[in-house]
Amino acid sequence: MNKKIKLIWEYRGEDGHQTAVHFVHHLEEYIEATQLKNNILGVEKINDLYSIAYMIIEQDELNKVRDALKPTRAEWYEGK
Repeated sequence: MNKKIKLIWEYRGEDGHQTAVHFVHHLEEYIEATQLKNNILGVEKINDLYSIAYMIIEQDELNKVRDALKPTRAEWYEGK
């Protein structure tokens, strides 16, 4: 089984959460255009001034997606 990676884009400031939500729409478009294996996306509001948008991908897709979308950071994903 291929490992999964959580790509994370960080947004800060008063509009950070709205920007993260908006960015997820662009991630949806990217997934559709490139036919990625997974379509797990989301937004997490850490606090009023810090939110993240994220996408879960297969490890073998990392280089292609990372180079195209430039996430802030990544971490191993151990969910389902």
